[in-house]
Amino acid sequence: MENEVLNLIKQKKMIKPGETIGVAVSGGVDSMSLLHFLNDHKEVLDCQVVAITVDHMLRGAESLDDALFVKNWCRENGIYCHKVSVDAGKLAEEKNIGIEQAAREARYGVFDSLLKDNVVDKIALAHHLSDQAETILLHILRGAGLNGASGMELIRDNVYIRPFLNVEKDDLVRYASRNYIEYVEDSTNFESKYNRNFLRNVILPQLKQRWAGVEQNLVNFSVSCKEDNDFILSHVNCGGVIQEDNLVKIPLLYFHYKPSVVNRIIFECLEKLKVTKDIERKHIELIKDLAIGENGKKINLPNDIIVQKEYDYVTIFKNEKFVIVQQYPFNVGKTNFGGVVEINVKRTKKLERPENALIMDANLIPKDAVWRTRQNKDSFTKFGSGTKPLKSYFIDKKIPNRLRDYIPVLAVGNEILCVLGYEISDKVKITEETKMAYILTKKDLENKNIK
Repeated sequence: MENEVLNLIKQKKMIKPGETIGVAVSGGVDSMSLLHFLNDHKEVLDCQVVAITVDHMLRGAESLDDALFVKNWCRENGIYCHKVSVDAGKLAEEKNIGIEQAAREARYGVFDSLLKDNVVDKIALAHHLSDQAETILLHILRGAGLNGASGMELIRDNVYIRPFLNVEKDDLVRYASRNYIEYVEDSTNFESKYNRNFLRNVILPQLKQRWAGVEQNLVNFSVSCKEDNDFILSHVNCGGVIQEDNLVKIPLLYFHYKPSVVNRIIFECLEKLKVTKDIERKHIELIKDLAIGENGKKINLPNDIIVQKEYDYVTIFKNEKFVIVQQYPFNVGKTNFGGVVEINVKRTKKLERPENALIMDANLIPKDAVWRTRQNKDSFTKFGSGTKPLKSYFIDKKIPNRLRDYIPVLAVGNEILCVLGYEISDKVKITEETKMAYILTKKDLENKNIK
């Protein structure tokens, strides 16, 4: 086993000379074997090895004891250990997610933090062949396509590595026995109320009784899925997709491609937002149905994702909406509008409108005019045209509904004098009688909640 793993590490260039590898260690036989293996071969691999053990605080004294076991074992074997405690139960409650998901998010939060702070260069995970088979089967049962059926990667994001992914569980147990590696057993591993444990403890053992090579067959199937998926992806062009901080916009034209290509364009866009977890085939189909539906229609997906049809695009964005309720008096100078926009008003006698600015007659602005967001019954007299509801004006301008609550409007009651960044009312336009004017410009602020 040792030579095969070493050859895989070198072939795939999992570890570069001089890197510090943080090994995720729970105390179980898999992770303890990985920690021992990498530490035992650190000279050959020319790397440093440290341990990372996370107490999820889910099993009281037992989980703390497991973390302390890892820390003590590391001390006895001259390995530095990062021990971190996270309250996964509290996180699950706060985010209204399952315990398994909360524990994973908390654990990877620790890993990502250590990577970001350059404490470690890579994180080594102890997933093995049986874990891969479980993952593939779990994804299939949840309704995944070829991408999900491809299983876990040997290297993810260039920082997460799985040296044991092709190793069978029995080989790891024998390795631990040969090297006298102590380990602990997580009591929750035997609780089949968790989906993965149900597959591991109930379903796969029965499948093995009927088909001895079922785990390897599942992994071989995943390899074929990955090859086919990679081929299709090579024909996917996302060049027309618009990506901003927290959203992607897919041109409606793309939904006329072959279904296999459209599915992957959608999934690629979800990956851009890093929200592919719990996305199933049914969600992809819902997005495709949305593309041929009415403008403005939207659907909710897992992970607080909203998908909305917006004129010539299908837009996918994170639901991080907040409400601007404050009103701001109309003043000369700069006004911070809810952390979203900076409004700049300048008084001038020059009556020419600068580029990317609006200009209006200073004497026609009532003293009680305020900056605010849209309200019901607002009306707007378009420049050189008649009066219409503000909502109709937004529709005519094809302004997406998700943005309308963040556009500053200058209002007196329900009469809108200016839609900042777009247009002024005909009632405040410059005329031959104008003596003084206001120049209005805006600057988008770094608020990541909207785009």
